[in-house]
Amino acid sequence: MQRPAAVYVWDPFVRVFHWSLVTCVVLNLWVLEEGETAHRWVGYAAAAWVGLRLLWGLVGSRHARFADWWPTPARLRAHARAVLAGEPDANPGHNPFGALMMLALMALVLALGLTGWLMQTDALFGEEWLEDLHEALANALLVAAAVHAAAALVMGRLQRVSLVRAMFTGVKRFE
Repeated sequence: MQRPAAVYVWDPFVRVFHWSLVTCVVLNLWVLEEGETAHRWVGYAAAAWVGLRLLWGLVGSRHARFADWWPTPARLRAHARAVLAGEPDANPGHNPFGALMMLALMALVLALGLTGWLMQTDALFGEEWLEDLHEALANALLVAAAVHAAAALVMGRLQRVSLVRAMFTGVKRFE
């Protein structure tokens, strides 16, 4: 299968979403004080970004739409076979495993936003189980984000394309 030297895959909204979400996560995990107003608002902003990305998955550009990359069992099997056979990735945008990770990351961010908001309600304020759940979700997000970043580097190396650069430029350039 012949692949082009370069392909435009990630539109400006997808790239702004990605790096804005990275910024929100970094701020809330390592910079802002837990429970403070800034921490809460950055968490709400992260959840809002995910909500916008979900909408963009319905109406956005070709490779941003769910239909282009939804990780069906058939797509997952085909991608796994291609990777194991050393064949080039046939998916211009997210590969099916990357899509699974993307969905998991977004679900974690939404769950963090929900639990963070619930901790501020009169009914659940100060509930230790909710605080523990929020912290567990934050730790799960940290692990998932690390796996996501490592996978982008490894898959980029295997496929001979800088996925990190592509998330800045929108263009996958193949060696």
